[in-house]
Amino acid sequence: TDTWPRSLWSYPLGAKCTAVRQKELYVKGHPDRLRILAEIGFHVNGNDSLRWLEVVHAAAVYSQMHNRNLDVPQSFVVPAPPRRIGLEDDKFSISGSDDAWPWPESLWGFPLGQRLRDIRLKGYYLRGPSADARRRQLDALGFNWNPKPGRRKGK
Repeated sequence: TDTWPRSLWSYPLGAKCTAVRQKELYVKGHPDRLRILAEIGFHVNGNDSLRWLEVVHAAAVYSQMHNRNLDVPQSFVVPAPPRRIGLEDDKFSISGSDDAWPWPESLWGFPLGQRLRDIRLKGYYLRGPSADARRRQLDALGFNWNPKPGRRKGK
């Protein structure tokens, strides 16, 4: 902390960077600021490509499990495999296998329903040079761009 001015200690830098990336805070309509950030190595898009890969991977698994229907409830979170806890010889044992589970461990807990809602309503991941290709990927998976109002939030 000695290399940072005392006035910046406890400054929420991570939150500010996230606001710049997700909401274009401080940079919207200011190409000069974007240029300055780019010159110092700040990536405005952050890890957008990696996050998109998580979204499309989870969407592909869901689509395959639901006959190419990607109408995901907003509250859907990728589940971990169920575990059965038993008592054997006065010791707890956990049974269950990940082998047949369709969701990879890296996606367990991923809020797929919320991410797809954000894509639909806010256009997340659908800006820039990859936008058309990403739309085509979602279309190929059966993405519902216009769900019926008032549908169930969970299954």
